[in-house]
Amino acid sequence: MATSRSLACGFVIVLPPTVRRNVYCRVRPLGAEDEECCIEVISSTTIQLHAPEGFKTNRNGEYKEMQYSFKKVFGVSISQMELFEHVAKPLVDDLIHGKNGLLFTYGVTGSGKTFTMTGSPGQGGLLPRSLDMIFNSIGPYQAKRYIFKTDDKNGMEIQNEVDALLERQRRENSLSVPKSSSSRQKLDPEIADMIKPEEAYKAEGVDEDSSYSVFVSYIEIYNNYIYDLLEETQEDIIKPKPPQSKILREDQNHNMYVAGCMEVEVKSPEEAFQVFWRGQKKRKVANTRLNRESSRSHSVFIIKLAQAPLDADGDNILQDKNQVSVSQLCLVDLAGSERTGRTGAEGTRIREAGNINQSLLNLRTCIEILRENQMCGTNRMVPYRDSKVTHLFKNYFDGEGKVKMVVCVNPKADDYEETLLVMRFAEMTQEVEVARPVDRPICGFTPGRRHRNQVFKEELSRKLEERGGPIDRDVASVINHLVQSLPPLPSCELTDPHDDITLPRLIEALQNRHRIRQMMIDEYNKAANMMKSMLQELDSNLVSKDNYVHEQNGRLAEKDKVIQNNKAEIERLEKKTKMQEHKIDILQKTTKIYEDDKRSLRQELETREQRLQRELSEKRRMEQRMHGVVTDAQHKWEKECERRVNAKQLEMQNKLWVKDEKLKQLKAIVTESRTPGRPEPPPRQTQPQMQPQRSSREERVPAKRSASPSPIPTATPVRPLHRRSRSAGGEKWVDHKPTSSLDLGTVLQPVIPNAIQVSAPSEKALSKCDRYVLTHQEVSSDGEIQTKLIKGEVIKTRGGGQAVQFTDIETLKQELTAVPRKRKSSEGAPANRDRMDGAWTDVETRCSVAMEMRAGSNMGPGYEHHGITKRRKP
Repeated sequence: MATSRSLACGFVIVLPPTVRRNVYCRVRPLGAEDEECCIEVISSTTIQLHAPEGFKTNRNGEYKEMQYSFKKVFGVSISQMELFEHVAKPLVDDLIHGKNGLLFTYGVTGSGKTFTMTGSPGQGGLLPRSLDMIFNSIGPYQAKRYIFKTDDKNGMEIQNEVDALLERQRRENSLSVPKSSSSRQKLDPEIADMIKPEEAYKAEGVDEDSSYSVFVSYIEIYNNYIYDLLEETQEDIIKPKPPQSKILREDQNHNMYVAGCMEVEVKSPEEAFQVFWRGQKKRKVANTRLNRESSRSHSVFIIKLAQAPLDADGDNILQDKNQVSVSQLCLVDLAGSERTGRTGAEGTRIREAGNINQSLLNLRTCIEILRENQMCGTNRMVPYRDSKVTHLFKNYFDGEGKVKMVVCVNPKADDYEETLLVMRFAEMTQEVEVARPVDRPICGFTPGRRHRNQVFKEELSRKLEERGGPIDRDVASVINHLVQSLPPLPSCELTDPHDDITLPRLIEALQNRHRIRQMMIDEYNKAANMMKSMLQELDSNLVSKDNYVHEQNGRLAEKDKVIQNNKAEIERLEKKTKMQEHKIDILQKTTKIYEDDKRSLRQELETREQRLQRELSEKRRMEQRMHGVVTDAQHKWEKECERRVNAKQLEMQNKLWVKDEKLKQLKAIVTESRTPGRPEPPPRQTQPQMQPQRSSREERVPAKRSASPSPIPTATPVRPLHRRSRSAGGEKWVDHKPTSSLDLGTVLQPVIPNAIQVSAPSEKALSKCDRYVLTHQEVSSDGEIQTKLIKGEVIKTRGGGQAVQFTDIETLKQELTAVPRKRKSSEGAPANRDRMDGAWTDVETRCSVAMEMRAGSNMGPGYEHHGITKRRKP
């Protein structure tokens, strides 16, 4: 099926055609209530689908039109007879010649599948026409009923005429209703006159030396179960018995069959169709939104044709089971694929629809794999057992016969989406046929036996007619005629024992009759011998002609085989050529894509190289600029560091000098305070454990003092009163001094009497004390070390522990006068700065300042004092 797709803008893309020998398409006429048509028949092999209005467009925003090609497309005006002639007639010919066949009808619900298969009065479908053609072809050569008998293993047996007669009598006696005397049973009005006499077909080349018998069976596959529609069950009105499902089995020839299925022998097309109609009434149908009588199952009508050769005389069937040939034709009406959303199915109908769609999907899968195996030479396993439909027809798909399909479509717009799915399935379907020789039984008898026997009987009748004998072919009448043609016998009554005339006269008459009889026998033998010689001569001529014909047929067969091989090779080469062309196109497209990618990547590489060059040049310029900046900054900071080092050295020297001066002044004050006439100041409180005085001057750090002299006071300065620390009382303290605390060597040291000194607080220490103090050292914002005394109260907790609540912080801070030493010759800074920073460094200032202390005052080293400037002499 070649597929082409066309777009609304005018482009038509035709795909390479592929061989389609088994797929046909039939278009149903549009209903009166339907207005829009979505299918158009373009030619006798192609149809085109149009998207209806309002249907979803493709990605480009355009409507997509699709074309599908079949072996034959049957339009709305096609007749049932033309459809049968193209589709089913070749399968019936193969059936009569011993080949198997399978015919599907497939389509959406309401597309005309059942009408195509069954038909209506006056318009018979494929099934009644197939039956009519079979009986028209084998009618004169049918065997008597029950000569052929089916066994339970898909085989066929042969009975002699006596056994067949007894079987007929037994069957007739077992029937409860007496058989009608009429030879033709009364048909159902619904199926009467399905086929007109002028539409009858007859097969050619029927073997006259064989006897035939037809058997039919009818099954349905419902919810993936097999049921026999011809099975006769006793109806129980009170408690009806459900039908029993059948199982599939495999016979000795590896063919699948339905075990226990009833097979009925029929002798006329009317009888066969009557049996079909009886099973058709039992088929599962239901009313849906799309179809009033929608088939809910797959129906399979199987026609078996048994044939066996005649004996050497051409009168009776050869009693040899191995010489029986059985062929069958399966006509399958598949249930329509449907969407539950459109059919409005609920409950059981949903389950039926699901099983129908699943079986159709399995059928499609099997056909796709078979197509792939045939075209590509692969050997994939076909999943026949997934569905009863595919499992039953496994032998057909494996090459035991031809498989054909009629795709029925409805052109109305509502079925457009389902029709697309049907077309895709038909597009994937291929003719599954493997060339296998048909093993025909060889009987070894001379062909034309039936004809010669018939000719002999006709010649005998003619001879008898010429002699004035009866032309009736009945043996009894012929014998009676011969007896009457002899001379009459004289009277044989003896009245006298001494009668010597009657007996001699009787003896003479009998001798005369014997002589005439002998003459007739001699004449008959002569005629028979002459006829025999003539027949032998005719036989020899016929055998010579048959041999010549067989020889010519053999040559023709060889030529045909060579032609078929050449055709197969040509098809294989064409497929290979198309495949190679397709690969070349793909490679060319791939090469073009790679070239475009290469070109774009090269352009991108060039762009990135240019960008990289610019970035490298920019980086070099930046490096040069930054190198210059770094060099300048390095020189600048070197100078600045050198300047700061010098200033720091000068500052440290000044500090050392200031310390020396302060120590001298302190010594002078201490010495002055011990002079007579003045009371000694109270002893200074020092830390209980005072560390020894360090020898190095650099390690001494004076307490906080005012670096600048204050103005001369008008009265004696009074030290302000400070609140004494609560630690001086009788409370017990925990003195927490961390191990990291530094000894600053200051004159003033915090002394806490009655304290427990710890480096880390513990529950035992806290339980013995009421107050807590923490000595904490930190660096202030100006770089000097300051000591904080953080005080708190120890509180007992509810759980029996101790907690500290901080209440006060005391700070002790020391400062260093970091002022460089200045001389008179130093260039000027502001007067106030000389007054603040350099007052103690200038020699004159230092000499003009003295320390004044009052007797009885608490002032001493470590307290704030005032420097009094000496008055200069005028």
